[in-house]
Amino acid sequence: MSRIISHSPTSPIALSRTISWRDQSERLLAYAEPVSRIGLYASLAIIYAWFGGMKFTDYEAQGLVPLVENSPLLRWFYALFSVRGFSTFLGLVELSIGLLIALRLSSPIYSAAGGLLSAGLFVTTLSFMISTPGVVVPELGAPAITVAPGQFLLKDVGLFAASFWVFTDSLKAAIRR
Repeated sequence: MSRIISHSPTSPIALSRTISWRDQSERLLAYAEPVSRIGLYASLAIIYAWFGGMKFTDYEAQGLVPLVENSPLLRWFYALFSVRGFSTFLGLVELSIGLLIALRLSSPIYSAAGGLLSAGLFVTTLSFMISTPGVVVPELGAPAITVAPGQFLLKDVGLFAASFWVFTDSLKAAIRR
């Protein structure tokens, strides 16, 4: 009887505590995973609504100029559109991406497209780290980066990862339907 009551790691009491902890963790994860999934989709949709909406202002259009005019990928847009015209175009693109991501509730194929487009957009904005003057703090050298534009652009690493996760999660859901 003393062996059963013992508190050795293999005793029934210790095993029941381990199972109970794991069961509790599994129950918590059963709620936390869908909440975190919804939170990620909603946060990206909100970010796109906010960023996209701001693109319709002159303030935002002027803020894009140093990024776009130094980018080999995007500078040609200023030959097609005015500064405000490009900003408006980008705003429509961003609002559309946010809507596609939010449409996960309707169909995962929409959010898969939104996640893929979003990931592509953030790859483009991350390329500004290379092409935009003033990203590196000259007195400190690389890898020291300025607050703006350096740290402002660096956040896009996380947004790229979130976007790619939305793409893969949505595509997985679409395939399994």
